[in-house]
Amino acid sequence: MTVLINESWKDVLAPEFEKSYMKDLKVFLQKEKQDGKVIFPPGSLIFNAFNHTPFDQVKVVILGQDPYHGDGQAHGLSFSVQKGVGVPPSLKNIYKELESDIPGFVAPSHGELTKWADQGVLLLNATLTVRKAQPASHQKQGWEIFTDQVIKTLSEKRSGLIFLLWGKNAQAKIPIINKEKHTILSAAHPSPFSAYNGFFGCRHFSRTNEILEHQGKTAIDWQI
Repeated sequence: MTVLINESWKDVLAPEFEKSYMKDLKVFLQKEKQDGKVIFPPGSLIFNAFNHTPFDQVKVVILGQDPYHGDGQAHGLSFSVQKGVGVPPSLKNIYKELESDIPGFVAPSHGELTKWADQGVLLLNATLTVRKAQPASHQKQGWEIFTDQVIKTLSEKRSGLIFLLWGKNAQAKIPIINKEKHTILSAAHPSPFSAYNGFFGCRHFSRTNEILEHQGKTAIDWQI
């Protein structure tokens, strides 16, 4: 399977691209296109998170679930949308938490989080594609096997990473993360349905920077 993915990731994930589940996934995506389905994000952006955050530069992992399924939204980074479309509700709540947690943070008018990715924040969705207007339509087709392997590989081959796991789906990944080597910060999902159940006030952004600075690493500039 030929994929547009950063060489550092290709080196550590090479065996995955030859496995049967990945070949089946490729067949599934090809059939979707043959059937006239519109798939998000565009093919060149499916592995965007990996291309902006090379394997050896990952410092923080923020795990989402599905790409956004509306026109012009998804571009391969979890919780992020392309400029020119409205800021989704969950991201608005992320900005609210940042405003209360990070002194001087000002919520931007857009939802494009590439600046975070370029600083070592891997914005990883569990499923990397979706059918237009049909959330969860590409779940259980193989992507979760691949992204679980991404998490396992980071856990095994790196140390001192910070995993921000918001909501039950993200927290289900805790068993595949080595808690002796990495920091796991858990909270409710920032969705309007759950943000008041523990996301607001979690202070994950300032805590992340405190941990990074303690490790002698550069803190994340969360301002977009």
